[in-house]
Amino acid sequence: MMLGTSGRIGEVLAIRLGDLDLDAPIPSVRISGTIVSRKGEPTHRQDYPKTARSVRRVALPAFALRAIQARLEKIRFTHPDTLLFSTRVGTPHTTNNIRRQLRDVMQQAGVPDVTPHRFRRTAVTAINEVGGLQLSSELLGHSDPSIARDHYIRRNETVNPVTADFLEQAFGRPA
Repeated sequence: MMLGTSGRIGEVLAIRLGDLDLDAPIPSVRISGTIVSRKGEPTHRQDYPKTARSVRRVALPAFALRAIQARLEKIRFTHPDTLLFSTRVGTPHTTNNIRRQLRDVMQQAGVPDVTPHRFRRTAVTAINEVGGLQLSSELLGHSDPSIARDHYIRRNETVNPVTADFLEQAFGRPA
């Protein structure tokens, strides 16, 4: 889900059943909250994400839709406020617990340096390559595209290969 929405870990864990629109012509999820864990307080869903601009409706790719459908088969509670991802008793997962579980699985698989935020960066880098910076920024829920460019999108250091042809035309010797 993090890869399919580019959502922050807390945003994805805060998705409620009522945030899903799976029967629409374009299935989507509304990102509208985050999970908060403060010292001395129970972990809970905050009804707004990091910023006001972060509230967004994201179209779901087929792989994310399949993951949601598989998850829905395992959920016991069906109220619209039920979290899509919760503990067995319906309480929110802590982001730290999910980070630890991901780290453990990735270590066992021999894949280093995978964090929840890596999924966000990977998704937005892929979107940037085919859809551009503005679309990438929208997907992240950022108001300023420069944030996506400077902090999320992995720079493609490959220069367009047409430059080799141009240089050959300008400076190459005839065979």
